[in-house]
Amino acid sequence: MDLAWMPDFDPSSVVRNLSIMGIAYLLSLPIGWDREKAARSAGVRTFPLVAVSSCAFVLMAVGVDSSGSNEVFSRAYNGVITGLGFLGGGVILKQSKKVHGMTTAAAIWLTGALGMACALERYENAVALAAVCFFSLRYGKVVKPESDWDEGSNEKSDQDADKDEGSDR
Repeated sequence: MDLAWMPDFDPSSVVRNLSIMGIAYLLSLPIGWDREKAARSAGVRTFPLVAVSSCAFVLMAVGVDSSGSNEVFSRAYNGVITGLGFLGGGVILKQSKKVHGMTTAAAIWLTGALGMACALERYENAVALAAVCFFSLRYGKVVKPESDWDEGSNEKSDQDADKDEGSDR
């Protein structure tokens, strides 16, 4: 069997790539935990998967385009960004005059950027993205006036979230 088409298998590359994807996974866990705790549509499973898959696509593009033209990388990068927008759009729901899921959609998009930053070994950016996202989700409710929670906001009030936790979905 002719395996000339198959690239060389380098176990050290596997370990390196798994390490990078592991960092993306760990940085996205607090974001997923916060969304899970708030009983949102995406949570502790979705956010790490978004980060790891975004990281993996960029890692593959970097590994494929060794010519230096950046065409493959650019296409993969744009594809990941578009896919993240599509995924985020899937969690946005409009009911009457209220829109739900905008914050979760934005967090999904940011988590994808976090994974991409890890793939490019820009860990300072990935850590900053994770911190900004987590603190925005966790403490942004404190800043937003409570009256906005009830009037067509993009998130449920804490009281509504508490009511939903006891109901079957």
